[in-house]
Amino acid sequence: MHQTEIVNLEDLVSADHTYRRFAEVLDFCVVEREISKIEKDAAYKGFGGLRLFKCCLLQFLEDLSDRHGERFFRENLAARWFCGFGLSETTPDHTVLCRFRARLGTQTLSKIFGIFRAQLKAKGLINEVFTFVDASALIAKAALWEERDEAIKQGYEKLNNDVLPKIAHDVQARIGSKGKKKFWYGYKKHVSVDMQSGLINKVAVTPANLTDDQGFRHVCPRSGAVYADKGYCTKPVVRETKRRGIHLAAIKKNNMKDKNRDLDRWLSGIRAPYERVFSQQNRRVRYGGIAKNQFAEFMNAICFNIKRLLVIEPVWGIKPPQSCHST
Repeated sequence: MHQTEIVNLEDLVSADHTYRRFAEVLDFCVVEREISKIEKDAAYKGFGGLRLFKCCLLQFLEDLSDRHGERFFRENLAARWFCGFGLSETTPDHTVLCRFRARLGTQTLSKIFGIFRAQLKAKGLINEVFTFVDASALIAKAALWEERDEAIKQGYEKLNNDVLPKIAHDVQARIGSKGKKKFWYGYKKHVSVDMQSGLINKVAVTPANLTDDQGFRHVCPRSGAVYADKGYCTKPVVRETKRRGIHLAAIKKNNMKDKNRDLDRWLSGIRAPYERVFSQQNRRVRYGGIAKNQFAEFMNAICFNIKRLLVIEPVWGIKPPQSCHST
């Protein structure tokens, strides 16, 4: 004799599960409205754009490839619940995830990131009074051995940023350096963090050979004070901050006459807690090209802010968003 038991997915996900808290701090209504503009193309096999966006979000939260994501959404009950799939529903395979990500695109994701940022500003979590700005390396997957062999084959004497675009698979990646000893091939990520809440305000990806001060304009806040390291103590940054009416609190270089070591030591201590934005990041990029890596960093920034919201939630008393269908 077979016994049939009716099971509700809602009851299978614990009340204190992290994904439940993610759903409480994020308002997906605005995301649904933005994704509805590409819904006709994004609703592969009837999954719907919003559910696929949540799948994409969990992929970056859990650092999953498309094939690992396919298995994750098929087997993980909490992931099914978060993304809106029932127990017996079919979840997307890796081809659907890949096509949706390509259809969503960097431009649409930029708007979604801006919408989330506007929500955080409305809650008083991002005020741009004090802003931490820094940059870090993003290392491309290529090891440059094939590029080296191709350069030798074509008669080039050196493998540099002038030669690489002609022979490299990733034509937008460049060789970057920090000081005279640290070099990498790939990109550079520029980030601004609101120092009141520790949330990422802006993020931008550039080729690795662009200096920190050249990428500053992409993440410069609109007001307040900017706390930066020696890489931003340059004339272009000074001009940009003066133009915007922003106070620049950058650590002075050792060869500057007006360097105050006590002040710079204090500035270093102020900046230290916000280095966590880079402390646990995966520096090796999964994609090629600036657009795809900018997409990935937008998603990583959203994921970082979600996790950060769970930390500051008791302090700020963040209220759950209303239902998308409430009146």
